[in-house]
Amino acid sequence: GALFYNSYRRTGSAYSGWWCLSLGFLMAGNIAYLLTGTTQQVWADPLGNALIVAGASSIWAGSRSLHLRRTRAWLLLSGPVVTAVASALENPASDAWSGGVVYLALMAVVMGLAARELALLKPSESRAHQPLAASAGLLALYFAVRTFVYVMEGPDGPEFTTYFSSAFTSMLTIVMLVTVSFSMTALSNEQLINALNDRASRDGLTGLLNRTTFEEQAGREVRRQHAAGSVSTLIIADLDHFKAINDTHGHAAGDAAIQAFADACSASIRHTDLAGRYGGEEFIILLPGAHQESAWIIAETINSHLAAAKPPQGVTFPTVSYGIATSSTAGGDLAPMVEAADRALYEAKSLGRNRIVTAKPGN
Repeated sequence: GALFYNSYRRTGSAYSGWWCLSLGFLMAGNIAYLLTGTTQQVWADPLGNALIVAGASSIWAGSRSLHLRRTRAWLLLSGPVVTAVASALENPASDAWSGGVVYLALMAVVMGLAARELALLKPSESRAHQPLAASAGLLALYFAVRTFVYVMEGPDGPEFTTYFSSAFTSMLTIVMLVTVSFSMTALSNEQLINALNDRASRDGLTGLLNRTTFEEQAGREVRRQHAAGSVSTLIIADLDHFKAINDTHGHAAGDAAIQAFADACSASIRHTDLAGRYGGEEFIILLPGAHQESAWIIAETINSHLAAAKPPQGVTFPTVSYGIATSSTAGGDLAPMVEAADRALYEAKSLGRNRIVTAKPGN
């Protein structure tokens, strides 16, 4: 725990932080188990069960962090709380295995979820996850079989006491902790590198791709779609009369409008689409494999989300003008598409703003 805490302080990796928290919960849970057989067993065993499940839940949350996903507090707390309640309801003062079925089943489920998150990591994102995924999967399977044997013969059965006792489980856990330690360090470092890369490729205010990264990724995607005989559609959007918001209400209001539009974009596009901040109040979206009709629908959906957003008091979010171009009207390269969409955007502005204009073939 101390070693990985030092790693967390050095890298700031969320995964290292969750792993340290998990080790803390596991250690505290096992310390609580030391009171089994004493007069303190009535509260120590339910607490120990809850802490062990909390440790497993932290491993799951750490695995989700590798996908840049956050885990809600109620999801993390529900397992330990259910475990503690189940243990407390089954006479923990005299039964050292009170709530055993719930505890074992939840351990199997939570470790299974952690194994799934680790297994879903792409090899391009990380290779260090493979032994961790295997270890988490093995623990999930072990606890699943342990639950089955417990239900079939109870904690005093011959098979359970031989292969699934607390002592055997502790030994297995310690061996696996040592085995995965090097992978943990590698994953923490990889997560730090990925976070730095993500920070370098995204706009700090909106979280969308910055202009350079968008042009690189969109250019590759347009060429790929063109080689496959498919089209791509590009949208350039510009917030109308944006300067007036900054001049009247200040830059904080302008930033709120930009963030609201970026959120509307993220809520409207597909996971295969690319969205970026092109500069100032101008945004750019690539829709691979989509035609002009789909671009119209997405632009209208963005407008709906923006209209539903709550602006700062006294501020009205601006309308938006859109220019649309497809690879079929601008060739199979990104630069002509940007030029065509920009001309269509200029036409939308000249026609009175707050409208969508599509580039015509040869225009």
